[in-house]
Amino acid sequence: MPDCPAIRVVPAGAVSRPELLRLDVRAAQRPYVGIIADLLADAEQCPGCEPMAILLDGAPIGFYRIETRPGSIAGRDFAEPTLGLRAFFIDHRWQRRGLGAGALAALLADLARRHPAARQLALTVNIRNTAGVALYRRAGFADAGALYHDGPAGPQHLMLRALP
Repeated sequence: MPDCPAIRVVPAGAVSRPELLRLDVRAAQRPYVGIIADLLADAEQCPGCEPMAILLDGAPIGFYRIETRPGSIAGRDFAEPTLGLRAFFIDHRWQRRGLGAGALAALLADLARRHPAARQLALTVNIRNTAGVALYRRAGFADAGALYHDGPAGPQHLMLRALP
């Protein structure tokens, strides 16, 4: 995974809300991710989630949230301490520049600092989202061999990545 020192992650509350609300994905990606206004509103109502902003040179270019109750990711519990990753995206104006890999590297480094007891990161990704599946595989995620069928846009791969 490439190291991109200009990319860092911060709690979404550290970024102005109007800046975050300008983030968006392509229309074809919305069924997989949603829209930022809904993601932020949902995060405000969700105990145990940590909404995060992805910054490039200090400006927001993406968003994700960490779930400290990973059962909400795939409707199941995990044998070892696990965090969940939800709604990871890079704004459409910044896509196709390799920034997703740098953002994942920054995310993983942040988790190592803030959640040292966690042993793995879980996510689900729609089976039709081939670009997302490829990005997660390059970042060290492996398919857990089970599909999650309760996603709003259809079946999703459950993917796991060991944390240091």
